[in-house]
Amino acid sequence: MQNTLSVRPIQHNDIPLIIQYWCTAHPDFLRGMGVDPAKMLNEQQWQALLTEQLELPLPLKQFYYTIWEINGVPVGHCNVNKIKFGEEAFMHLHLWKNVVRQQGAGGQLVHKSLALFFEHLQLKTIYCEPYALNPAPNKTLKKVGFSFVKTYTTVPGMINFEQDVNLWFLANPLFLPKNH
Repeated sequence: MQNTLSVRPIQHNDIPLIIQYWCTAHPDFLRGMGVDPAKMLNEQQWQALLTEQLELPLPLKQFYYTIWEINGVPVGHCNVNKIKFGEEAFMHLHLWKNVVRQQGAGGQLVHKSLALFFEHLQLKTIYCEPYALNPAPNKTLKKVGFSFVKTYTTVPGMINFEQDVNLWFLANPLFLPKNH
């Protein structure tokens, strides 16, 4: 039987799932993604942040989340931050359970999220800067058509430690020059 993959914008009842993912993750798992466990938000901070962002109009959002589903069951999320509405944003991808990882669904789910990010936020470009030592997102980004730009050292987000990241980008096909 074929799995049905779907992506939708976050809803209020999804917030506890994202909080559980982050707040119950083992410190070694977090470090493997480039996250500093000492900078991790607590449940109340996640709740406040996600609720506030969910309720903002699209042009004012600093974060925008999609929920990944397999056969109607939430299995992960994808989000963008550093949003410049109508211009660009930075993407993050997370499968919540080991049993779903490395099964080929990630690339398809990212592709579906990209369509929503480009459309809802009217983006021209999406960037992603995963931890250079985390092979899964780097492999997925290449597979879905992102172009590698460079590797550099930075602190990519509020919960990250300083690290080498790989910068990837994908241009919205609607804004690419037309071949004549």
